[in-house]
Amino acid sequence: MSDEHKPHDDHGHAGHDDHVPVAPAAHGPDSHGHEDHAAHPAADAHGHDDHAHGHDAHDHDDHAAHPVEDHSHGHGEHANADHSHDAHGHEAHGHDDHAHDSHAAPVAAAVAGGATVAAAVGHKPVWSDSGEAPFEDVDTTPVYARGKGGKKKSGGGSSSEGFEFVKTIFFALLIAFVLRVVLFQPFTIPSASMEPNLYEGDYIVVSKWSYGYSKHSIPFSPPIFDGRVMERTPHRGDIVVFKLPRDNKTDYIKRLIGLPGDRIQMINNVLQINGQPVRDVVVSGNDVTNMYGMPIVRMRETLPEGKTITIQDFGPGNDLDDTPVFEVPAGHYFMMGDNRDNSIDSRVEQSQGVGLVPAENLIGKAEIILFSWSPGASLWNPVSWFSKIRPSRFFTVLD
Repeated sequence: MSDEHKPHDDHGHAGHDDHVPVAPAAHGPDSHGHEDHAAHPAADAHGHDDHAHGHDAHDHDDHAAHPVEDHSHGHGEHANADHSHDAHGHEAHGHDDHAHDSHAAPVAAAVAGGATVAAAVGHKPVWSDSGEAPFEDVDTTPVYARGKGGKKKSGGGSSSEGFEFVKTIFFALLIAFVLRVVLFQPFTIPSASMEPNLYEGDYIVVSKWSYGYSKHSIPFSPPIFDGRVMERTPHRGDIVVFKLPRDNKTDYIKRLIGLPGDRIQMINNVLQINGQPVRDVVVSGNDVTNMYGMPIVRMRETLPEGKTITIQDFGPGNDLDDTPVFEVPAGHYFMMGDNRDNSIDSRVEQSQGVGLVPAENLIGKAEIILFSWSPGASLWNPVSWFSKIRPSRFFTVLD
């Protein structure tokens, strides 16, 4: 195909891999191996030693500044209209793949010059043969490593992770605190006063919403308000956790026997409520003994409202088998242990025992036994975790 009929490139840029020069230079290919030489589509390969012998005497800035310099006649002026070929008859545009005739040379030179200036000023540099990174002014930081606004995140990752850890711990403690105050609170049974229903070593869960909330519903009983909010009336026979009235600090657990307005008394080891004896039935006799070797009698009592409970005592003759009458004032409750002869409860005056319990001191209702270990189990003795375990008591619902 002749020069006049070669296809015209749509862009007019030189230096692309997919473009083939119309006529190579007389002394071999151009020695420029950098992307900046791609900006010289009209540069002639003759007339200077640095081009003819393969030595590049121009630095990168010179090429960008002289995109259409003509070397075919050894002058630094632009290509003229009537010089479109070099002395050897080859086309002077070693990198321009456009086909030209002699009349179109001025226009071609102008177009090539303008395109070269545009390429040098407004286009990104292409890959470099010398291994330089392309698009150095483009942020190649991965998206996940960028901060707000697409900017690269700064250092300080360890401090950020530390803050996240502290925040996680804070919210975990906050959630646990709210659950403890509002919903549930665990307790451990420390004595035998509630046998045969609760044993020393039982781990129980208490519902906090059962009776509403008071300052004693919150750890350390802060004096932020008096009385109860969202108050609900306890029922006779409930197993209740409360603060000991004489110090308002110690947690006690007993069964609620007397409501406000009731008269409670023990006569000859029989419970009297409002002058009426509570009916009881022996369910086991002398086949059980307590820690002192005394026989234990277990009985089932039926309270006035019809609820039945199982109690135990050592039989008649104990100090608490006969008491005066206790009148329960408004806003107070009378508490007794299920182990009737081995319990310090409301039958003992407040200075030495429990006395009458104010409604404000109620914490909640015991609902379930989660776990149970016999006395002697120790956190520091892993063997006891297995030797002292009482799995038959796990998840026992309390009544």
